[in-house]
Amino acid sequence: MGWSIGFDSNWQRDIGYGVPAQCDHPECNERIDRGLAYVCGGEPYGGDDGCGLYFCASHLRWRRNLCEQCVAGKAAFAAKPDVAEWLQHKLTDPSWADWRTEHAREVHEMRMTLGISQGVKP
Repeated sequence: MGWSIGFDSNWQRDIGYGVPAQCDHPECNERIDRGLAYVCGGEPYGGDDGCGLYFCASHLRWRRNLCEQCVAGKAAFAAKPDVAEWLQHKLTDPSWADWRTEHAREVHEMRMTLGISQGVKP
């Protein structure tokens, strides 16, 4: 099994090193991916001690692989939404065709987020 693309049912979003993203710290917009190198807790869903959100090197304490909220025992930050690049990929790549057929509501929401009219193909 690879870690390229998966789904985190806790945060209801795609994860894996194949998923481009932004650091989940509220004051940071650094580009990362949602792979294991960036996850708070060092494991999907955050392992035993982390929140399972994804952070750049500046916002992840590498010694314990935890974000500042988890180090302090505070509630997790809010998860950031998917970046436009990822939404566009899911809307257009042939590998996601079956998913698009099975998830019409999510496709509609993604199109609205990107400002794509329903009658126009992305």
